[in-house]
Amino acid sequence: MSAAGEPALRVRSLGHSYPGDPPVAALDEIDLEAARGAFVSLLGPSGCGKSTVLQVLAGLLAPSRGEAAVDGASTIGEPGLTAYMPQRDLLLPWRRVEGNATLGAEVAGVAREEARARARELYPRFGLEGFERAWPAQLSGGMRQRLALLRTFLMPRETLLLDEPFGALDAHTRRGMQGWLQDVWGRDGRTVLLVTHDVDEALLLSDVVYVMSPRPGRIVERIAVPLPRPRHGADVTAEVFVALKARVLAALETPGAGAVE
Repeated sequence: MSAAGEPALRVRSLGHSYPGDPPVAALDEIDLEAARGAFVSLLGPSGCGKSTVLQVLAGLLAPSRGEAAVDGASTIGEPGLTAYMPQRDLLLPWRRVEGNATLGAEVAGVAREEARARARELYPRFGLEGFERAWPAQLSGGMRQRLALLRTFLMPRETLLLDEPFGALDAHTRRGMQGWLQDVWGRDGRTVLLVTHDVDEALLLSDVVYVMSPRPGRIVERIAVPLPRPRHGADVTAEVFVALKARVLAALETPGAGAVE
């Protein structure tokens, strides 16, 4: 648990280079934080190091330099302090919905029956009620993503790391999933750090958006999003939303920034 006033998630002077000839500089002096219960997005062009930041916070990658902490505890060399959802759903094809949903919680030490009881409570909210005995191959793309998110939410951790969870979905399904995630998070109240390259998605979901430069990734701007909740797809036409989007796009307009949505 974070001490009073301490951010739930904090990164300081984070830098990383991948070995090679020559080495590939991925991150340079990244500073960011998330207050307890906040929804924060990390936005930037492809290849800027967004996923690298999440891997460090998930304890899966030791950075070349800098600090990363969750609830005041260093994540460097300490996997398991967060619930982490990678870009692919990574569902196990030989486990039914109920088995995939509880896998992360069971690995984290939650008793199987306890995890399955909690999953049963959440199936309706995640749109999976009635599909508990289905195989992953029988699910639509949106349902697979909801299942992967349920697996993440069932992890007994207060911070969730989501790496482009809707990137593989079509535009219509993606918009629906954004609204659904906003609703689920609003009821859950945990801290979320979302990696995305979709500007509208970041602004619709987040309290704060950090904008990254091209590789080596740096934070070029921190943008608070003062839009009331709940937010809806129609909000993208609101004057304040348009102004915020213009600010984000201006931050992304650096040499070699690449494409964003």
